[in-house]
Amino acid sequence: MRTGAEPPGARRHLTSMEKVPFLDFKEVLVTGGTGFLGRHVCRALISRGYLPRLLVRVGSEGRIPEDIRRACRVTPGDVTNQEFVENAAQSTEAIVHLAGIIREFPARGITFEKAHVEATRNAVHAAKVWRIPRFVHVSALGAAPGGPGRYFDSKGKAEEIVRQSGLAWTIFRPTGIFGPGDQFFTELGRAVRRAPFLPVPGDGEFLLQPVFVGDVVKGIVDCLPRPDTETIAFDVGGPERFPYNELVDRIAAAAGVRVRKVNIPVSRLRLAVRFFSRFEKFPLTPDMLDVLLAGNTCDGGPYYSAFGFTPLPLSGYLASSPGTDAPGGKGAPAGGARTNPRRREEGSPSRQAA
Repeated sequence: MRTGAEPPGARRHLTSMEKVPFLDFKEVLVTGGTGFLGRHVCRALISRGYLPRLLVRVGSEGRIPEDIRRACRVTPGDVTNQEFVENAAQSTEAIVHLAGIIREFPARGITFEKAHVEATRNAVHAAKVWRIPRFVHVSALGAAPGGPGRYFDSKGKAEEIVRQSGLAWTIFRPTGIFGPGDQFFTELGRAVRRAPFLPVPGDGEFLLQPVFVGDVVKGIVDCLPRPDTETIAFDVGGPERFPYNELVDRIAAAAGVRVRKVNIPVSRLRLAVRFFSRFEKFPLTPDMLDVLLAGNTCDGGPYYSAFGFTPLPLSGYLASSPGTDAPGGKGAPAGGARTNPRRREEGSPSRQAA
């Protein structure tokens, strides 16, 4: 029976005492669970005793790794469809909203407005309908309504939807994330090892502060049972800051190669990117260039203090990740040593502070 205090249209969400014992799982809806960050989050949730419920587009089921598939539930649907999200969220104890894109394909209906703003509105709506007690949202450092480019603007609008929702929310705003399976740093590593020269936007002195995926995952999973992290937005960056030029040099040094950097004026690069980005296989878009040139640094101290651990620097990751899928990989056989970073992101994501 609905009490007078329940909002109109709210549906009754069973408490743990009302659940049938053999169905009493700590079930968490994860949007974006097939992506780079999502796969790491799902593994960490599983290791902590949660049961991830993945909202997955029809036809994308094959992107779910087998180890995750065996320990999760898969619900077909689309995060941009309110009814699908509402159905997927029923009887879960939390929503971890990771879904997002870095590139638009307007001809296919894939836009920042849909993937960030509408999807977040749908996830918040589902949490309210089912009275789900916890909502975790992953945004991006630099997100702000009216921010530079459609990417930051849409991310900022999505954040505002969460902040004004009245839910028990926590927001994470990471910088560029590196780790097993990432795209940007892995592609940069391949280019450093194989290309005769590497184009550098402008003078290459814009600052970056990359963060290890396991260090982002730890906060996302650890915050779920912690009321002291509610209604807080955490900026999440790694322990090292350096210019893009130095990032390239570090990756080259880890790979044991020398790289020739060629600086390209930003104005000329923007023209080229605007023209070639109409081709889907071209790896850069104007929005992606804006994200890169904006710089990506923050004070991550409050985040690491709140969750009580020491972050892994990129230099430490490069030194312990010789496999071919690592940015500084030297072509070691598959299954080569990469155990320390993997343990950090899944079992015990980071070193606990003394």
